[in-house]
Amino acid sequence: MQIHIATDGSLDPQSTATAACRLAGDDGRITVLSVIEVPRSLLEEMRSAATGSSTPPSGPEYQSEQVSDAPRTHWVGDDAFVDRYVANQVEQRTADLAAALDACGAAYEVVGVEGENAAKSVLQWVNDNPADFLLIGTHGLGRFEGMLGSTSTKLARLAPCSVVLVR
Repeated sequence: MQIHIATDGSLDPQSTATAACRLAGDDGRITVLSVIEVPRSLLEEMRSAATGSSTPPSGPEYQSEQVSDAPRTHWVGDDAFVDRYVANQVEQRTADLAAALDACGAAYEVVGVEGENAAKSVLQWVNDNPADFLLIGTHGLGRFEGMLGSTSTKLARLAPCSVVLVR
């Protein structure tokens, strides 16, 4: 049994771990997925405000791995900065859930994905990595009370597997 848990850090760790462990069984695998939304255009705007130019800096320390002659959209410094940010955010968002999964003896892995749209990134992950169940929260970090969150609604409607809502 393959279980994916998509979290922005707002899931209750104990109830989520309990549900995931029950669904996975003794030989199941669990993936904890957290999408970190990074608007790359913000980095360009910040660089433009600081330097007066949206063009990435030049020099060997700023060389992009881009092989085409097209204008670069970002520089390797952006990638390093974003990678550190994503890793830090994933650790913060999943630490309590990972501890709860450890406590129930689950076999799991934690995966962080950079994306500009959480629902789209989770759907892409689930399509590329099939699962029997996708566990999600009813509400994320948004502030709409009394209704299923927009990301949760999209995932419940469009996921290629069964979706379990965790409170």
